Amino acid sequence: MTREKIYLFDTTLRDGQQTPGIDFSVEDKISIATMLDEFGLDYVEGGYPGANPTDTAFFNEKRTQSASFVAFGMTKRAGVSASNDPGLASLIQAKADAICFVAKSWDYHVKVALGCTNEENLESIAESVKAAVGAGKEALVDCEHFFDGYKANPTYALACAKTAYQAGARWVVLCDTNGGTQPPEVRAIIEAVIAEGVPGECLGIHAHNDTGQAVANSLAAVEAGVRQIQGTLNGIGERCGNANLITLIPTLALKRAYSERFETAIDGERLLGLTRLSHAFDELLNRSPDHQAPYVGASAFATKAGIHASALLKDPRTYEHVPPESVGNFRKVMVSDQGGKSNFINALKRRGIEVGKDDPKLDRLIQIVKEREASGYAYEGADASFELLARRTLGTIPEFFAIDGFRVMVERRFDSHGRVKIVSEAVVKIIIDGQTIMSVAEGDGPVNALDLALRKDFGKYQHEIDDLELADFKVRILNGGTEAITRVLIESTDSSGVRWWTVGVSENIIDASFQALMDSVIYKLMKNRHMAGKIAAE
Repeated sequence: MTREKIYLFDTTLRDGQQTPGIDFSVEDKISIATMLDEFGLDYVEGGYPGANPTDTAFFNEKRTQSASFVAFGMTKRAGVSASNDPGLASLIQAKADAICFVAKSWDYHVKVALGCTNEENLESIAESVKAAVGAGKEALVDCEHFFDGYKANPTYALACAKTAYQAGARWVVLCDTNGGTQPPEVRAIIEAVIAEGVPGECLGIHAHNDTGQAVANSLAAVEAGVRQIQGTLNGIGERCGNANLITLIPTLALKRAYSERFETAIDGERLLGLTRLSHAFDELLNRSPDHQAPYVGASAFATKAGIHASALLKDPRTYEHVPPESVGNFRKVMVSDQGGKSNFINALKRRGIEVGKDDPKLDRLIQIVKEREASGYAYEGADASFELLARRTLGTIPEFFAIDGFRVMVERRFDSHGRVKIVSEAVVKIIIDGQTIMSVAEGDGPVNALDLALRKDFGKYQHEIDDLELADFKVRILNGGTEAITRVLIESTDSSGVRWWTVGVSENIIDASFQALMDSVIYKLMKNRHMAGKIAAE
């Protein structure tokens, strides 16, 4: 049976850039375009040349090797010929393989936003497509607000789609711009469009996530006959985001309901890089990955309850809908005060730590974990700290160094211009091979100063921690008042790209931070010696 192809269109660099707090530089766009191109997507939409200096500079060169490089922009203005429209000229002159025109398909928007007649809008669609095709570009038309427009005036919405198709558009993309359409509506409306003469192999879906159903709407569109899906990495986009390609791609590839009927450019080998792509993109955005993201999240294949862990140990299929390694992720069995012996044994085994069910050291470890979690520790979110605790309890860990003490000072003073200045300074005394090393550092806040001082001079281990970076730092107050217990969770990474989490708990936020920092450094030294398992690093 021949499978039909679903084309994957990424709009991270265009629609994704409308996410609050995200503003890509030209260098960012080049890096992301390269990531998308190497992953194997069919289309990479780069932005809106002529609309801003960044996008204009980005389109000075073709930025993809394999993927079709797409420029985005409006159809020509009403009352101006295609040859005299400067916006259309910018699109045609851009170093792009294809042009995606955004066109109004809701008559209410034609009247209010464009201020022209319905017929003039149809002419703008047709002439813009013909100009792009005449210039040797592949033409796409995003029918903006299509589903709302169809519900308000189906005749006109259909006329917009048919005009684009008949003018030579390779893809007519139906957009749920407000994100409020439901999956049954999507399916029924697309079936009506196909019945009116626009074939499914020329239709795309562009879904927003305002009711949390952008992925569901995209799949409903595929069921109805659409053969192109538009979306973004990790679902970024304005308001609630766009359809998440990181969720859609493995669903199409791994779920028989789709994989037996359809194929995409992302084969099994490329799919292995899905988690890495998702996390690398978050890293570029300088944000922590969503731990509960489908397929690629740190918790996507994690289980906590003891009975689940026991079944998982016997056969992973009992609690996993796909093998985690198929998308480049890892299985995790977390430990907590809810866990039984089988949970702990499984967690330890996956870290290369063998322990007998009747070993008294195992009982001691379980007791310690439960006591610590009762006092505020959270090992389910700090696998590296758990592994270090387990290895200390069940065996030994090399004593790389010892801390003789540390001091942190925060001073509030006025500078020479009379402005308030906060200065944080930390002093750390480290003992390595019997020699005491004292390091002093100033930082942006007491924790940063402590981190810099701790890692400023590590003697013979310095070269081993040069690539250690703190990727995220979270503080949670566990009870009220100024005497509150504080839990600090630190996420670390290094040049190998792996991540690990460590935890510290104390009445003093600096002490809690120092505990987590210490565990992070020790885990890094263990990892360098292959003495710590990769399971703690996602």
